[in-house]
Amino acid sequence: MALKSRFPQHPLDAAQIRAKTNSIVDTLTSNNAEFVKNSALYRELLAEREEILIHKWLESEKIGRDVGFERAMLDWIVKHRSAWREKRCQERQTG
Repeated sequence: MALKSRFPQHPLDAAQIRAKTNSIVDTLTSNNAEFVKNSALYRELLAEREEILIHKWLESEKIGRDVGFERAMLDWIVKHRSAWREKRCQERQTG
């Protein structure tokens, strides 16, 4: 059975879905701001984002133009994420 027949087109377009999702996330974040900011998952996400931004800057400098966040993120995930996570795990165990 084809995917289209099993999963009919959603009545909302991608922009509407994104806006609705962002609205839900904003509500959850504002209601639980302290909980979210203090969560280990959020701190890990921020640390990972920082590494991606550094990687983005370095890669952009190499080619002389902005590579964009998505390209830098995918490149960092493929090349560096597992080693970075392993190092963070070791730092937590010894620190």
